[in-house]
Amino acid sequence: MQATIQQINISKGGVPKNAVLYGTVGHLGIEGDVQAHTQIHGGPLQALLLIDAGAIEEINVLGYSVIAGSLGENITTLGMDRRRVRVGQQYRIGEIIIEITKPRGPCQQLDGYGAGIQKAIYDPQVKARDYKSPRWGLSGFYASVVQGGMIRPGDPITLLSEMA
Repeated sequence: MQATIQQINISKGGVPKNAVLYGTVGHLGIEGDVQAHTQIHGGPLQALLLIDAGAIEEINVLGYSVIAGSLGENITTLGMDRRRVRVGQQYRIGEIIIEITKPRGPCQQLDGYGAGIQKAIYDPQVKARDYKSPRWGLSGFYASVVQGGMIRPGDPITLLSEMA
């Protein structure tokens, strides 16, 4: 299965992020997207947050009612196997090129979706960047933007390199 963009999401700060028809992506992320707590979120190494629709389904099975955009992701992917994503990989997504910089450590903003969600989707193994954790990728991955451009739902996602 070819991975694609399912949904592009932005907000004026916080969660949920809302779907938009397209995104203009630059060095600091998607135009129009605002981070509420810039000391924790955003910046060139955390310009984008990606979470796969499959991970969202898994989180729902754990008892948390979330949909695309709920977790604060900028790009909800479809068919991007979270278990195969590694720090340092580069991907072409539509016109842009990104590099995975780190797993996302979930913040207190997610507590509104239910007690314990942070521990359900992130653990010390993930924090240590151990991809063998069963929670690897459930909280998503931050990425830097190597090359900006336009993205739209349906755009293909292609792995360019295993490591930067």
